Amino acid sequence: MKPARSLLLSSGSRLLLLPSRRSTGLRGFTTFKSKMASEPFTFGPYKIDPAEVFYTTSLSFAMVNLRPVIPGHVLICPRREVKRFVDLSADETLDIWLAAKKVGGQLEHYHNASSLTFTIQDGPQAGQTVPHVHIHILPRKAGDFKENDEVYDAIDEKEKELKQKLDLDKERKDRSFEEMAREAEEYRKLFL
Repeated sequence: MKPARSLLLSSGSRLLLLPSRRSTGLRGFTTFKSKMASEPFTFGPYKIDPAEVFYTTSLSFAMVNLRPVIPGHVLICPRREVKRFVDLSADETLDIWLAAKKVGGQLEHYHNASSLTFTIQDGPQAGQTVPHVHIHILPRKAGDFKENDEVYDAIDEKEKELKQKLDLDKERKDRSFEEMAREAEEYRKLFL
């Protein structure tokens, strides 16, 4: 049997690899991720507090949204700062979509929704305002928007608001850190 070993990830944390008879992990090793790292995550130029992150893999993370369009609107991002979808590695592409599938399924159930919207704005002309690949996941219910495609306009509007500089004469519509941390804590329980 192979000895246990660990890999140092780009985030600075270690991934423990234990030998396995079945090929469930990396070259015959079973992977176990440690508890969420305490160092901040990055989302383009922004630092994301770990309290706002509710699900992680070795290559991706899921966080609550500063300006959600509807309840349960979250983001899945690669850990590595990657500006465009085509620049993700094959492993990152697979991982981010598997994470989105898992997170989406849990949030659809949690919010008693009947559908999910997954969307990526890839590049500035597509409405991307944070230069870091991210998938929007929205648990959907009948009648949550008058016309179904209005969800995309709502996402675009929230992204534009996020890009604007803080103007002291305007009321900022960001949620508080405490509110976001509470929501992330609730969602974290879905993955125990």
